[in-house]
Amino acid sequence: QVQLVESGGGTVQSGGSLTLACTPAGSDFTVDFYGIGWFRQAPGKERGGVACVRARTGIKNYADSVKGRFTIIRDFTKNTVSLQMQRLTPEDTAVYYCATDLYDNYCTSAVSPEKYTYWGRGTQVTVSP
Repeated sequence: QVQLVESGGGTVQSGGSLTLACTPAGSDFTVDFYGIGWFRQAPGKERGGVACVRARTGIKNYADSVKGRFTIIRDFTKNTVSLQMQRLTPEDTAVYYCATDLYDNYCTSAVSPEKYTYWGRGTQVTVSP
């Protein structure tokens, strides 16, 4: 059973930065073999894509709303996939989740949460005006 754990959330002022981490726990899951995606859900809204990375090719895709501000990074030594977030705005306030693409097929420009599985419990990011 794969368990992904998100960490690094918190409260920052608009214009600030945060780095989230997605780490597998208690399994042989390695981020160099399986695709990982970051998603978020704001109150009253559906869960949407933020960024994803393919395992074999390292190809990354980002939602238009975060391009140029967020960066998804794999750290093979720590077996972690991080989401570096800069120039945050109140519109970035949401619960952020990571999940895996077991077939390494579904990280596309759409950054759709469909087909992703083994969702973490999420970490809250709050950006104050």
